[in-house]
Amino acid sequence: MPFSRRQLLAITSLTVASGIASSSRGAGAPIRAVAFDGFPIFDLRPIFALAENLFPGRGTELSNVWRTRQFEYTWLRTMTGHYRDFLGVIDDALVFACKSLAIELTGIKRTALVESYLKMPIWPDVLPALSMLRESGLRLALLSNFSPAMFDGNIGGTVLEGTFEFQLSTDAVRAYKPDPRAYHMGVDAFGLKREEILFAAFAGWDASGAKLFGYPTFWVNRQKQPREQLEAVPDGEGQGMMDLVHFLSG
Repeated sequence: MPFSRRQLLAITSLTVASGIASSSRGAGAPIRAVAFDGFPIFDLRPIFALAENLFPGRGTELSNVWRTRQFEYTWLRTMTGHYRDFLGVIDDALVFACKSLAIELTGIKRTALVESYLKMPIWPDVLPALSMLRESGLRLALLSNFSPAMFDGNIGGTVLEGTFEFQLSTDAVRAYKPDPRAYHMGVDAFGLKREEILFAAFAGWDASGAKLFGYPTFWVNRQKQPREQLEAVPDGEGQGMMDLVHFLSG
């Protein structure tokens, strides 16, 4: 079903206000489904705020090291064939970050920070954007490093329950993105060609990885980061989910 005129007018007013780097898909196979990374949907900022509350004056520094090490560990574990689910990786990375910064990590604080990944709020623009995408006839899935427990904790019993046709965890293939095995879960689940599935990324490296795999790719660049210096450039980019809706309506 195409977007209605009313929806398009609403989308345009929102995206003009926010700014959008790419507003049209151009020619290509029709997009029939969208696979989302977890973090265009779920907001990490309360976790960073908790880190600052637990470690006053050190929270930002800790969060930066913690997040960087999380993804370094996922890549290392995939390359070496030593998979551990993402919640475990989050825990390992937190311990490393605190040791590297000489921050004392008690068991209570460790548990509070790790378990905060099980109850993340959604970004304010998520529900209206997903509603528009579903009304347009697009199929939706999550394709994420999240473990099944993280999906259950963040989606079960919330307003998002039933929104996504599939919740695809890298646990199923025991390989983290940007390994092609992880991205291929979308092709297998939807039963579509890769060029018919748009991947919506949060991180620049994930946008590049999905593009190299063969997905049309939109980068939800909420952190206003520069593009990765790689050959794979996302097809579209914007600061929020309404920018994605606008992109798909073009």
